[in-house]
Amino acid sequence: MTGRDTTRPTRRAYLRASAIVGGGLLAGCVGSSGNANSDAENGSQDGGNSSVNADNTSGGSASDGAGTNADTNATAGGSGSYTATMAPMGDVEFDSVPQSAFVIFPQYADMAVALGHGDAVNSVYVPEMSGTTMNHYYDRLDGVSFDWQGLPDPLSDGLAKEQLYSLGSDVHLADPAHAATNDDWSQADVEEVGANVAPWFGNFYSGTHAEPPASYRDSYQYYGLWELFGKVAQVFQEHQRYEALASVHRNLRSTIEDRLPPKNERPTAVRVTLSEGSFYTYHLNKPGYWLADTRPLGANDAFADEDWSDLWGTVGYETMLEADPDVILHLWGLTPNYDMAAVRSQLADHAVGSQLSAVQNDRVYPAGMRYQGPIMNLFQLEMGAKQLYPEQFGEWPEYTDGNPYPEIPGDEQLFDRDRVARIVTGDR
Repeated sequence: MTGRDTTRPTRRAYLRASAIVGGGLLAGCVGSSGNANSDAENGSQDGGNSSVNADNTSGGSASDGAGTNADTNATAGGSGSYTATMAPMGDVEFDSVPQSAFVIFPQYADMAVALGHGDAVNSVYVPEMSGTTMNHYYDRLDGVSFDWQGLPDPLSDGLAKEQLYSLGSDVHLADPAHAATNDDWSQADVEEVGANVAPWFGNFYSGTHAEPPASYRDSYQYYGLWELFGKVAQVFQEHQRYEALASVHRNLRSTIEDRLPPKNERPTAVRVTLSEGSFYTYHLNKPGYWLADTRPLGANDAFADEDWSDLWGTVGYETMLEADPDVILHLWGLTPNYDMAAVRSQLADHAVGSQLSAVQNDRVYPAGMRYQGPIMNLFQLEMGAKQLYPEQFGEWPEYTDGNPYPEIPGDEQLFDRDRVARIVTGDR
């Protein structure tokens, strides 16, 4: 279905020439209309614990452990074509490996980079935020980087069908079920773009096991992050790269699981975003690949008993003090959108915030992005392990805002950077 004319200039070349820059720095999530919100995750698509055709609803190691449940062997078709398979699309046929890929959320951009196809990405959500954050991690991987400058933000003005036609991508790494919920989109529009431009290949609602639109529920299935990565590896025909990275992830998960203290000795923690005097709060251990960096760490969620309808809530300082978590993980703290020094100062200077144990004990840490792909997930698992369990995994070093992921001594690293770099660059 790619039907790509190899005589065309690449989409990346077109974008560089036209210097299109989309959107401002927005740390928000995406609501049902598909429009990026300017506040901290306000109006997210986090939904309830639906069980739509889910074979991994528990959110345990099978769904985000090492991708061993992902069938990464794409089915060969006739005349050099092949088929990749994922719900809700089902079987999707490709004539050749995509040379250009439309991406909304950066987990798919990270997957493309991990598979050696980062140059195929022709769009990404809030490029400066997403691209800068991805490169904060990639700076620790020799030869790996993501060239985000000049990429448009597909949600800067809401998902626009005209933009998809203009980009003329070979694949849309986006969920057609989610696209159908955007303003001014209908099911017919989704089908039109899939038929006339390029196929859809994405799964959004696995992020939190939210319920997809009614028209897709019978065909929907939830996947873990590394299962999704395996599916995308089918699209790019990169089975060996996927398996090699999945092996690194298995080893990292095993290292973490073997050293975790008993549950009653683990700290209480929250993942929050501080914005305008309120804390946007998120669970740590619920299902969904948006929690693929916290759930395996098994910390005691200070708000575990809160049944937020959207899996996120908003609390004030007094409520936070009542919970008084040992550790505060500040979501988006490693992105350019938040100054962690300012966040810590704001907490310390507040009459109630200064009483928080995490503030008094210097255990307010930067966290990464929920929109994480496989490489980001490796670093964010290591980061969280050190922040939550310094005695078991080594101290998290001081992080300076705007700098890359901190340099960690080789004997304290929880996964092999050189091996990951060799896999991604093809020098394995």
